[in-house]
Amino acid sequence: MRALQFRREELRYAAAAIGSRLFGADGARVGPLHLVDVEPPTLPAPDWVRVRPLLAGICGSDLTTVAGGSARYFDDHVSFPFVLGHEIVGMTEDGRRVVVEPVLGPEARNGTVPFEGAGPGDATDYDHLLDGPLERGIQIGFCASTGGGWSTGFVAHPSQLHEVPETLDDDTAVLVEPLAVAVHAVLRGAVPDGDATVAVLGAGTMGLLTIAALRALRPDCRVIVGAKYPHQQVLARRLGATTVVEPAGLARAVRRAVGCRMIGADLTGGAEVTIDTLGTSRSIREAIGITRPRGRVVLMGMPATVRLELTALWHRETELVGTYCYATDPLPDGGRRSSFSLALDLAANGLGNELGRLVSARYPLDRYRDAIAHASQAGMRQSVKVCFDLRDEKIR
Repeated sequence: MRALQFRREELRYAAAAIGSRLFGADGARVGPLHLVDVEPPTLPAPDWVRVRPLLAGICGSDLTTVAGGSARYFDDHVSFPFVLGHEIVGMTEDGRRVVVEPVLGPEARNGTVPFEGAGPGDATDYDHLLDGPLERGIQIGFCASTGGGWSTGFVAHPSQLHEVPETLDDDTAVLVEPLAVAVHAVLRGAVPDGDATVAVLGAGTMGLLTIAALRALRPDCRVIVGAKYPHQQVLARRLGATTVVEPAGLARAVRRAVGCRMIGADLTGGAEVTIDTLGTSRSIREAIGITRPRGRVVLMGMPATVRLELTALWHRETELVGTYCYATDPLPDGGRRSSFSLALDLAANGLGNELGRLVSARYPLDRYRDAIAHASQAGMRQSVKVCFDLRDEKIR
């Protein structure tokens, strides 16, 4: 089969890091990413399933990996060589069209279920990461045993597969996984009832999907978004943002909405909840400063290495919440639901037409350097989600 394989090649990885900092998208050209013909991964157990990708998205974490910018924290959480790609709509060997919940949870690794109805993201601890027949890897797309979506085939545990309704097209289905991340972040934010103010930093794929999730799950809240590019501002409004401003105007917009004042760069009040989809030193500090004292900042963007002055976090008694992928989350009505299955339902019942518009470009595997360059510059190129289109790829 054909696959974009990422290998443990330290010199190439360092070259990618330097090239990406100096030239933008050169990580795909000089780094340890290779288009190769390889044997398909073996089934780890008889109940595992072979899946052929149809569309596979290029995610921010994929771009960080290709660019040589991944946090060293993940060194012990992956196994080489791995095939990237975890935003996937694909076809099983028995003809089912599925979206993939890529987290390799306890059920996939050791056959245990933490509680009744638990999904891949519901581990109560991380012991399972060392268990089972699989090599190290927290997700499909970062595990040598499973393969990934940037290929013509990979393997998955049945617990990771969700059938796609016929009414959902491939462009929308490939966004279910990142939408599930947004749904989980919104539910972790625990937005209060009524006309609470929620600020969103960033309007790339994850920021826009967060707006959609907020509008679907918390329709009465006021959503204020900092969006850098004109097309992002248009899409943010279409998806339900109340107020859309350039990033430099976000603090002023929150101040006007809640009627507070400023002390230096910080608001005296602020948003009840702020969701940071960027994960940079600057964005985290700004998120703390525009969130009301004793409010909540949800860190959705993967921060890697940051430098922060945290006196404001201490003084304002801000709750800083990390979110990783998805889980079985508490709902506003008091129930609990898998954020992944909830995202699939939202996509199929109301959000689908808008979500599909976010897929801006599709590339064959042969043009992977162009695809990664496009995804790396998506905002500047008036794009949102860039995908690999594998529907016409021949199995070799």
